Order: sequence, then structure tokens, then C-alpha cells
Amino acid sequence: MLVDSPPEQRAETASAPPTRRAMRAVGLLLALVMLVLVALASIAIGAKELSLGQVWHGLFEDSGTYGDVVVAERLSRTVLGLLAGAALGLAGAVLQALTRNPLADPGLLGINAGASAAVVTAVTFLGVTSLSGYVWFAFFGAAAVGALVWFLGGSRGATPVRLALAGTAISAALYGYLQAVMIMDDAALGKMRFWTVGSLSAANDSTIRQVLPFLLAGMVLALALSRPLNAMAMGDDTAKALGANLNRTRALSMLAATVLCGAATAACGPIVFVGLMVPHVVRSFTGPDLRWILPYAAILSPVLLLGADVIGRMVARPAELQVGIVTAILGGPAFIYLVRRRRTAQL
Repeated sequence: MLVDSPPEQRAETASAPPTRRAMRAVGLLLALVMLVLVALASIAIGAKELSLGQVWHGLFEDSGTYGDVVVAERLSRTVLGLLAGAALGLAGAVLQALTRNPLADPGLLGINAGASAAVVTAVTFLGVTSLSGYVWFAFFGAAAVGALVWFLGGSRGATPVRLALAGTAISAALYGYLQAVMIMDDAALGKMRFWTVGSLSAANDSTIRQVLPFLLAGMVLALALSRPLNAMAMGDDTAKALGANLNRTRALSMLAATVLCGAATAACGPIVFVGLMVPHVVRSFTGPDLRWILPYAAILSPVLLLGADVIGRMVARPAELQVGIVTAILGGPAFIYLVRRRRTAQL
């Protein structure tokens, strides 16, 4: 069931006391420090741990040593984790505001399912085997499903309920198709088994270059939507009175979420719960103002994603546990806790 923001929280989107704004700014700086530390850990920790000196040397004084080569390989993985994490966090925050449901995530509108189905189709029926080949199929699948959900949800007359129902129905159908194709084709199952759980291990400069323009465009658009989404949080009538264009805001929100989720899923596979957990946790100390939620989500979501990736490398040495598995293990209990807490609060 979709849950709207309580009236006392809606009023806070307009203004906040100076002390609280200062605390939010300090918190944002601390979040940036956390991001730097976890990024350094992502480069230093793996099957072979590197010292901070080796990390520094590999980043700024590359001379071709073993440590420098390892740093170069892990740097691409870390950069992709930073970009994908920020994209998933922003997409989750936008979708939660769009559907007025703080427990929504990018999978709610079928975007991840669309990307996954497109990739499996490309691998199975078109013989595409490289990431540089199927990244475009994944992005197209996400965009196509985003547009279909928008159309089935009523397009210009779309409402949060209609969008959520359309996304849920399409996700169920696409995941059924995906599982059927992979079960019937052992070759496809073997090729896609790592991608379908979500992983940063295939990161390279080519992948980053291909998805970077889409990720940057989606991030800019999502951040630009903070004010109209704040107005919509006060209710449709109030938003109209404040001059917000509801249909345009919903369409642009769908576009931003589609671009962000599609590009991230194309590069890393479907990684779950990042877009759910981080915006929800952030909202608990920033309040409902998206002008703060979105920057916090863009910084702390990569912290979660890279942290999960580091954990996956540590617990299964010399192999590794895929980051999508780690986020699912962490996110499942967290989601159950959040749902139970909301139900308790409504009793």
C-alpha cells in the first residue's frame, strides 16, 4: 500500500531552522569523508591487501609494479561502484518521492526487470557475449519498460498507484520470461549467472566510458527535480497552487529513474536494496526535504555499495562473493525491519 507523508513532515519541506541546516551540512561533509575512506578500502582490500603507500604509489606514481597494476584494476571497479551506487541511490529517492512510498525501490517500476530481460534476450538469441555489446540492450530494455509503465499508468494522467501497479505487473511478466529462457538454454545460464546477481568484477575503462554520459545526465536531472518533488509531497492540489506541473514532474522523474537504473544495471547487473535502504535511512535524519535527501543519497549509496563489495572480497578469499548477493543479505532483514516498524507505527 502506498503511504503518503504525514502533514507535519510536509510542512518541513518549505524551511528548516538554521541549526538543523548547519547540522545537515556538517553531516554531508562527514558523508564525503566516509566515501573517501571506503573508496580507499575498495582499492586496498582484495585477494591481496595493499598498504596505503602502495595505493598512493599506484594512483599517482605508476611505474608498472605489481601493486600499481592491482591499483589500476581496482580503480576501475571502485569508480564504477561510485557511479552505480550514486545512480541507484538517486533513483530510489526519486521513485520514493514519485510514488509517495518510502519503501519503494527502482525495481518497483520494472526498470531492473526490463534491463535484465533485454540482456538475456541479446545473449540467448542474438549471440551477444561481451559487456560492451549488451550494455546497450540493457539500457534500451530499461528505457522501453519505463516508457511502457508510464503509458500503462495513464501517461499524462498517471498517478502513483497506477505507476506502481503497472510496474509490478510488468516486472512479474519479465522475470518469468527471463527465468524461462535461462532454464531452457544452459549456455545462456552459464554466461549470465554472474551478471544476474549483480557484480562490479567486470568493471573496466570501456564500460565506464559507455555508461558515464547516461549516469551524469540522470544525476543532473534527478537533482534538478528536488523542488517540484517537494511541492508534490504536499499533495497534488497544493503542488498545483505552488505552480508545479505535476505531469511534467512525473514524466521527468520516470525519465531520470529509467536512465539511472538502466545504465547502472547495464554495467553491473541488477543490484537490489541500495535504492531502498539508503534514501529511507537518510530521510530519518534529514527530514523529507529532497534538496537534502538527494545529495545524501548520492554520497551514501556508493558507501553502501563499495562497502558491500569489500565485504564480499574479504569473506570468500581468494575468491569473492558478488556484491549483489551481499546487498541482498544485508537488505533482506533491513527491509523486513522497516516494514514491521511502519506497520507497528500505523496500529
